[in-house]
Amino acid sequence: MSMQHALFDTAGPKARARVRVFTALSIVLLLAIVGLAYWQLYLSGALAPSKWMPFTQPAIQAYFAGALGRTALAALGAAVIALPLGLVLALGRLSPIAVLRWPATAFIEFFRAIPVLLVIYAFMFALPSYGINPSEYLKLVIPVGLCASAVIAEVFRAGVLSIPSGQNEAGLSIGLTGGQSFKLVVFPQAVRVVVPALVAQAVIVVKDTAFGYIVSYPELQQSARVLVANTRNLVQTYFVVTVIYIIINLLISRAAVWLDRKLA
Repeated sequence: MSMQHALFDTAGPKARARVRVFTALSIVLLLAIVGLAYWQLYLSGALAPSKWMPFTQPAIQAYFAGALGRTALAALGAAVIALPLGLVLALGRLSPIAVLRWPATAFIEFFRAIPVLLVIYAFMFALPSYGINPSEYLKLVIPVGLCASAVIAEVFRAGVLSIPSGQNEAGLSIGLTGGQSFKLVVFPQAVRVVVPALVAQAVIVVKDTAFGYIVSYPELQQSARVLVANTRNLVQTYFVVTVIYIIINLLISRAAVWLDRKLA
């Protein structure tokens, strides 16, 4: 018996027929919504070729390329903060020493619970009142990195806990200390397990850089706002930005799938 059959009853003829009917209705409804949206855009003139011609100009393409580069730079900066900090937090939460475990746990739970936007506001409004006023880049990168580190810490911790306890016992049986067994036996296996999940987490980091418009950091979202203010091509500009984000996230997702198969 398959796992699916163990968890759910096998659908009978009537149930399968209802599923097909509901699926067909959902597809028709979706097509109707897309068609209505297309018709409204057509009537408003948003689909006119003249509205899209600016995006074929080298200057506009270079403008988007620069914005994409700044988005990548922000995502990279957040990753530089999140990865090592997440690893340290995971080790602290796994530590049997309470003075290390409790602060790490509190940090993880705090930054997992609050929105990234709230942390950005803290860097934007609260810290400058105390004389701490970093650049627009750091006001975006540090909050995104701190919040991502809490999630990455849990990813690392889950990877370590997924390794069978027999692996640690095997290391101890050949004369390794607890620390050596963790470092040489358990942790390398955990890293192989969590690498695809870490790559997938990069999708969230890239999307969180869209908060750059709040601090006026010229990433894709902020650059799109500036372009809309100058060209009035709102639908076209945000459509192009959406496509760029989709392509980036698809590439990252594909990389995660490839790593998952490679390390399986």
